[in-house]
Amino acid sequence: MENQTVKTFVMIGGFMMALSVALGAFGAHALKESLEPRAFEIFTTAVEYQVYHALGMFVVAFLAYLNPTNSQVKLAGFIMLGSVVIFSGSLYMLSILGIKWMGAVTPIGGTGFIISWVFLALSINNKEA
Repeated sequence: MENQTVKTFVMIGGFMMALSVALGAFGAHALKESLEPRAFEIFTTAVEYQVYHALGMFVVAFLAYLNPTNSQVKLAGFIMLGSVVIFSGSLYMLSILGIKWMGAVTPIGGTGFIISWVFLALSINNKEA
């Protein structure tokens, strides 16, 4: 039986991890000397949380494999994806472009991370028919 949700989140996780590696290498080799230390620290935080949540996409895929009809797992995965865009994206813009107000957006992504992990934790009890 084919499970499109599993395929989707494995692909998202894989591409997100590849992008994390590329951005991490870019930061270490091209940005480290050009950014202020605090800006570089912010950039590395963005990469770090992107990696954690790329791995989280594989957790989402695994849980979707175990229970293909669980819509809560799929919702958690899309919230997690959106949260990476908001959290890490805002930190990338803050660190590289110096757009200070993006720092105010970052906690929205962090809240999304928390919500997505709580949904995943609770999804184990949600067996949909």
